[in-house]
Amino acid sequence: MACFERASPALRDILLKRYRAEKPMEIDHHLYEFGSVEYHIQSSASDPYHTYLSISTPLLSQGALLSHGLSHYTIEMVQGVSSDVMEIVEPAKEGYQLTLSINFDKIPHGKDSVKAITEISSVQAVILSSQLKEMLLNLNSQVTFQGTYKPIKLVYHPRESFFVIRKPQKIIAVFPMRFKENSDVIIATAFFQELMDVGSSQEWAKVPHCTWSPIPPPELRGESFEDLSTNGGFVSFDISSRHVEGKRLDKTVWSLLNFNAYVKYHVKCTRGFIQRRMRKRLESLVEVLQSASSEEKEQFQKYQGGGYKYISKLVSLSKSKILKRRYGNLSRKIKRLRSRIKIHGFGRFRRRWLRFPKFSSSMGYAKLD
Repeated sequence: MACFERASPALRDILLKRYRAEKPMEIDHHLYEFGSVEYHIQSSASDPYHTYLSISTPLLSQGALLSHGLSHYTIEMVQGVSSDVMEIVEPAKEGYQLTLSINFDKIPHGKDSVKAITEISSVQAVILSSQLKEMLLNLNSQVTFQGTYKPIKLVYHPRESFFVIRKPQKIIAVFPMRFKENSDVIIATAFFQELMDVGSSQEWAKVPHCTWSPIPPPELRGESFEDLSTNGGFVSFDISSRHVEGKRLDKTVWSLLNFNAYVKYHVKCTRGFIQRRMRKRLESLVEVLQSASSEEKEQFQKYQGGGYKYISKLVSLSKSKILKRRYGNLSRKIKRLRSRIKIHGFGRFRRRWLRFPKFSSSMGYAKLD
């Protein structure tokens, strides 16, 4: 799931090297990939036309990691991959689910050879995808509880399980998201919110509807506490009938299987981008500080010939100027507050309406000595 390409790049390189070799090669190579996937490539110089490829991969199971063989539907899907070149060997080599015999003499020459070997290198993706396809096709036969279908827990990796719920008109895929670092949770939460905003726009109306919630959706009621304990919330996709028609089924299944890996890849790239921007910003600030210190040093050396008294006088003058500039504005504000508030037209209003009346009295008063 960590590799978004269906074909294994390392396995393809080994098979291409074996195909292009001018002389028969002795190969006994073990190849390990993410997700506990193991390949064993064997080739003998005595049989230059046949190479044996054994594959061990965790099977997509319901509720637990199983180690039994492949289903009949999965074997049919594998047989459809380059059937002229590749055959299934029974029984498989001990410790592996599948062993294939590749006849390099039947591989076409030119550009078609690269295409054929790329298809053979994608057998593990075919195995994983066919299992999910088979489960989705058999959802109609699942047991219902109180009129609703019970969620199916699918496990590919112990910490990357997800649920599939059958509805009358759609299928809901729910992904519990878990992260080790708190910074990853913040980045992933922002990514999920933006994914919902983009998915709800008119331009992306035909894609599966995406929702994110910090709490489990109602469809997962009754599941174990361990399955519902997350720090990144739950991401749900509504898959309708048009998303599983024809070739869209293969694309939809592959996108669901790689969703966890894609989110972690996006979070890792975003975290690296933020760290690079922070380092770049820090370098620019250091350059500013270094340039400022160099300018002060040049000024000090420039005025050093004038003597210590001249430098102290210059420093004192600069301090006085700084204090005047700093407290000049404050003093002007205080003066404005203490001054009289002038209102336009208030003088005329005062002379007309706030004039004290003159009283006249008929009684006379004598000045006392």
